[in-house]
Amino acid sequence: MWIRSLFHLLFISLLTAGVSAEQDDVSMELEQSVCGFKEPLLFWLWSRQAGKPDASRVRNMANAEQITFFTDDGRKLHGYRLGAEDKNKQRYSSKPKGYLLVMQGNAMLADQILGEFQTYANAGYDVYIYDYRGYGYSEGKRRLKAIVHDYHSILSSLNTEGYDERLVYAMSLGGIILLDALTPEIQLDRVVIDSSPSRLSGYGCPQRYDPINHLPEKCINFMFITGQRDRVVNPAMSRDMLQQARQRGAHIVIEEQFSHPFMDSELSVHQQRMHLIEQYLIQQN
Repeated sequence: MWIRSLFHLLFISLLTAGVSAEQDDVSMELEQSVCGFKEPLLFWLWSRQAGKPDASRVRNMANAEQITFFTDDGRKLHGYRLGAEDKNKQRYSSKPKGYLLVMQGNAMLADQILGEFQTYANAGYDVYIYDYRGYGYSEGKRRLKAIVHDYHSILSSLNTEGYDERLVYAMSLGGIILLDALTPEIQLDRVVIDSSPSRLSGYGCPQRYDPINHLPEKCINFMFITGQRDRVVNPAMSRDMLQQARQRGAHIVIEEQFSHPFMDSELSVHQQRMHLIEQYLIQQN
């Protein structure tokens, strides 16, 4: 009996080792730098600016729960879900209306901005935000190719959960990642891309990662936002993509008072921006 058990354990160990080796190979392929030697350094700097995760920021949100997503190469991504609530702030007794996936900028963590999207949960939507690979408690190396792959998997997974409405708010780097991750089988109902550049190829990245090259043929369910006061992604950097998106039916907002997302100089301007996004995503007819 003990010999049979020993062989069983040995067999399981060999299988596990094989899976681990396969995942290591996938990680090595995904976590290659595609934008030259600057890519690891820039992501390291951005993640340092994002700071450290702090669960106390979400402690008072009764409907917030920590979640994880396992990538194709076995990396664990850390995130949060705000569960849909009714007007009495009770967990939705029926099926949520849909989901909102928030894709943040390159110097942000999920817990820093989660509370900004409570309105969507109150309106009956489950809200998802993940820390990018290598940020916060998320595992793996911070690499463009890998993060794009991760979000293709996240979107594909969410779209199998049976949600009726599929919404995305992607800002700055998040807009780049979203467009690069989109494929025809990923269907979204409404999307807001806020302050994302047209191209990355000017920074040494291959043209296949230029978001302008991944605009859907029809953009009638997209809204693009740019701010005249944005010093991070100035209007010239997004102009080409906005022009092309407009030709494909997108709604374009160029706002004089807006800066970069979550960097507006006045609270009232930030609130105006968030209300504009909310109106487009969940209050339009």
